[in-house]
Amino acid sequence: MNQVRQSIGRVIFGQHATIDQTLITLLAGGHVLLIGVPGLAKTRLVETLGTVLGLEDKRVQCTPDLMPADILGSEVLEESESGRRSFRFIPGPVFCQLLMADEINRASPRTQSALLQAMQERRVSVAGHPHPLPEPFHVLATQNPLEQEGTYPLPEAQLDRFLMQIDVTYPDVDAERQMLIVTTGLAEDRPIDVMSAAELMAAQRLVRRIPVGESVVEAILGLVRAGRPESSEMPEVQRQVAWGPGPRASQALMLAARARAVLDGRLAPSIDDVLALAHPILRHRMALNFAARADGVTLDHVIDRLCEPFA
Repeated sequence: MNQVRQSIGRVIFGQHATIDQTLITLLAGGHVLLIGVPGLAKTRLVETLGTVLGLEDKRVQCTPDLMPADILGSEVLEESESGRRSFRFIPGPVFCQLLMADEINRASPRTQSALLQAMQERRVSVAGHPHPLPEPFHVLATQNPLEQEGTYPLPEAQLDRFLMQIDVTYPDVDAERQMLIVTTGLAEDRPIDVMSAAELMAAQRLVRRIPVGESVVEAILGLVRAGRPESSEMPEVQRQVAWGPGPRASQALMLAARARAVLDGRLAPSIDDVLALAHPILRHRMALNFAARADGVTLDHVIDRLCEPFA
């Protein structure tokens, strides 16, 4: 995994937190939602991951006129030389190991829902016939937070399928200086193949075998349940949160904490891993009510308060 980091660092400058969180998600077998303004190497990160991890990657540029069949594939009627007619399934771009859904919120709700079954069950149904997807299968979707005109916000059910929502920020001055020099020359470094799909799947199985201490399990349960206004004992959560994280948040924290420990070379996760991953795992699984938004309260502030008892 250190070699994977180094290979990605040849073409992605700075963004260490984004790279680590994306690798943690892939080790945990999940999907990633990358949110950031244009030009922060979100698309390039996905392409680089496909090369470095030895995965077959494909890209779908989401637009309002994109149809579900453009992602899943469709059946066509063919006639043989003998005159016999039959349907043949032509797979869409979803049949890959690393699918990039660029600007996913520009697709219509009908097209967005086409990815729900693929993300949860790793298969798609076309004309009543199930078609399994390749293994491993990961969706890395991008979203631009600036332009909201002509977009369709992702529904809560689909947001919950993403293991993490990673907010991609601007690089620091040293990383931007290096990027400026390297990317405007005659030749650029290229990422090199470090892992294979089979090795990534072996690493994912290893992550699920990592033991988790009772204190870490209790911290995960306490953190997630404290974010639900129905069961929370925190007055600000009861007053400000419209709905809280569901059981998938607990599962995501458990897997991601294990993956973060493996990425750091440790054989057991700690509460620090849980706290470090609380924001990207919880921020898209909670919503503030109108009164809290009017008062200028943010979800990051609420999650900080949830983490305080365990810090």
